[in-house]
Amino acid sequence: MSNTPHELAEEFPDKTAQISQLKQSDAHFAKLSDEYHEVNRAVHRAETNVEPVSAEAETGLRKQRAALKDEIWGILSKA
Repeated sequence: MSNTPHELAEEFPDKTAQISQLKQSDAHFAKLSDEYHEVNRAVHRAETNVEPVSAEAETGLRKQRAALKDEIWGILSKA
């Protein structure tokens, strides 16, 4: 498992099989998942000062991650 916190498998541990299936069968879900992972890694890099950003930029990334997670959860809860 990744050392990056907030990975989807950690956020939704009971939905890992469903996440995997949807990433293969639903192009929109796959795109959301990829975008979530990209933003999540950016947040992690900012938090660990690997790639420092302003506080405002970090807050924006966290909000973007939360919005993507909410959208992903909406799909998972209906599937």
